[in-house]
Amino acid sequence: MVFPGVQKTTWTRDPVAGKYYFHRFYDFQPDLNTQNPLVLAEIRKIMGFYLELGVCGFRMDAMPFVIQTKGADIRSRERYEMLREFREFLQWRRGDAIILAEANVEPKNNVHYFGDDGERLQMMFNFWVNQRVFYALATGDSRPLAKALEQTRGRPENAQWGHFLRNHDELDLGRLTGEQRQQVFDALGPDKNMQLYDRGIRRRLAPMLRGDRRRLELAYSLMFTLPGTPVIRYGDELGMGDDLELAERNAARTPMQWSTEPQAGFTRGDKPVLPVIAEGPYGFRKINAADQRRDSDSLLNWTERIIRMRKEVPELGWGAFTVLETGNEGVLALRYDWRNNAVVVIHNFLGEATEIRLRSVDGKGRQLINLLTQDHSQADGRGVHHIVMEPYGYHWYRAGGLGYLLERTSA
Repeated sequence: MVFPGVQKTTWTRDPVAGKYYFHRFYDFQPDLNTQNPLVLAEIRKIMGFYLELGVCGFRMDAMPFVIQTKGADIRSRERYEMLREFREFLQWRRGDAIILAEANVEPKNNVHYFGDDGERLQMMFNFWVNQRVFYALATGDSRPLAKALEQTRGRPENAQWGHFLRNHDELDLGRLTGEQRQQVFDALGPDKNMQLYDRGIRRRLAPMLRGDRRRLELAYSLMFTLPGTPVIRYGDELGMGDDLELAERNAARTPMQWSTEPQAGFTRGDKPVLPVIAEGPYGFRKINAADQRRDSDSLLNWTERIIRMRKEVPELGWGAFTVLETGNEGVLALRYDWRNNAVVVIHNFLGEATEIRLRSVDGKGRQLINLLTQDHSQADGRGVHHIVMEPYGYHWYRAGGLGYLLERTSA
């Protein structure tokens, strides 16, 4: 059996047909021959069917493998022109529909998927940044994350990154160094049963962060303020857990916990395909949407408020970002500029309070208005902001207008 994500050409013999078929993932999942025009026609037919039902976009899994040439004696290469063909068909049928692709590739290859002029994919998941996010959460070191943001800066203006924390697969750490990956394992998934394919963690976010509300809010505040579009996985707005007794990726694929009703209100059936989490701190009687809707301090209501605020800050999705020097490797500060407006977001990955200093240049940004609390910041007589970051703290500020800049205060 070949595990998902392992790039290996494999052929398996079908016992009934007596013939061999090509696959890259599990041996019961034959690859589609996307070089065949009839296969591509069927893909377009399926896309058209769902567009007629009102679907406004598609998440395309394992995109590099979809567009690769396949065969026993064929050297694999990516046929990027297929991406434009998908895009043209999609927008011909529905102008505002998008393709969100899963393509865990190095930054140098991103432009091939977006296209030089953004004529291929509209959106891609940013795995490169995602893995450094978890390195920062695990170690308190934000420097690799800041570097990853710079490395993935280049994209067409009409293309967008999808930023996420967890999805329905394992947390893939394959793009980190061996040492970095082990540090994340040690902090977030130390038991071998929590790991998968020697490269990832098969846990949901809340158990990885030990249910620490401060760290959960930090992680989601960060996701909602990264340069791109935030993508949240079902159940994470509640702090759902995982079931490590289930095989492989199914540990993080348990049913949504809607209520305290039987089967967590997910189904009226007696036996869902995967069992609901019934016991322990993440059981559906303790973690469910119905109860959290009634609790103004719940994670669900906090998430609703942060989403509402995110919609009120268009700079985060449209603005040009700058990584600010904070003088502390555990604190990441980003500035976004868009249409003469500026927003500054700061995240402290450390479990201890710390103070950073940011200077207002050109006399602008002397006052930073906190968008989440009443904790505003007024620059001192030298134009310097002294900002105290709580353990795992996060601040969203609206600052001055055009030309606004924050720099690290010189010693």
